[in-house]
Amino acid sequence: MNVRQEKKAYYHLPGLFEFYELYKCFLPLFYEHREYFYDWCEIGSIYGAPEGCIWGGGRVGTGDEDPDKVLALLGQYGISARLTFSNSLLREEHLSDKKCNFLCSHFEKTEVPSGVVVHSDLLTEYLKSKYPGLYLVSSTTKVMTRFPDLLKELQREEFKFVVPDFRLNKDMDLGSLPLQLKQKVEFLCNECCSFSCGARKECYENVSRKCLGEPCDDHICVSPKADRGYRFSDAMENPGFIGIDDIRNTYLPLGFSNFKIEGRGLGSAVVLEFLLYYMTKPEYQIRVREEIYLDSMLDLF
Repeated sequence: MNVRQEKKAYYHLPGLFEFYELYKCFLPLFYEHREYFYDWCEIGSIYGAPEGCIWGGGRVGTGDEDPDKVLALLGQYGISARLTFSNSLLREEHLSDKKCNFLCSHFEKTEVPSGVVVHSDLLTEYLKSKYPGLYLVSSTTKVMTRFPDLLKELQREEFKFVVPDFRLNKDMDLGSLPLQLKQKVEFLCNECCSFSCGARKECYENVSRKCLGEPCDDHICVSPKADRGYRFSDAMENPGFIGIDDIRNTYLPLGFSNFKIEGRGLGSAVVLEFLLYYMTKPEYQIRVREEIYLDSMLDLF
């Protein structure tokens, strides 16, 4: 039996509030013209946080789309919504934030279970107690670069998924995991950060401070290509990059099925390139591009 036909890759896509207009155009294409897209891939979730969420982390939240509209769109296609609340510096007094609690309460009521991407153990315990209907995802902002640390995290029952640091993507120890733990691993595929970066945790902490509204200087990245910003071509040359051939020929046969696509804050034109590369058959990419570009409501640039 063909392994590629019997196993599915589930992508977790960026920009829940930020790229609503893009997904409003893309999702009908994906579900109504499945012949355009690889039959071995599905959409597992769309993640993000709106502007002004102090629990936010990873990136400063952008986008202010109405949560009801966001949930209605995803509910139409049976897609899970995830709130990215991966702030690493939360204190007890932050747990009472009205906006973040409202969003959790709202998202807990969805027919398709919603999740929260979380870093803080304080917030993890709070969400488990107050919003038990939300599943939890352990954030890549924990910067787990050692396999024993990842294994320990995967064994925590409170997490449905765990996103390791991208530098573990090609770690051969991953193949030794039991199947139930492999199904919890969610690989970050397209990271552009330098593979040798030693300041990733400090970078994330800087974002956490900004989300909390604390005064702080910008984090200065010392990567040789930092001034270029994010480029997908650079990400493809990263030793931790996971491409579609890797997914089909290595990860799916080994029993891994969850793959996270980075993209918050990069703009809808770049995110479209991710959707084309990871999900769209080459011969149909021009058709998908045309449909997206001709949507007059979408500002790609």
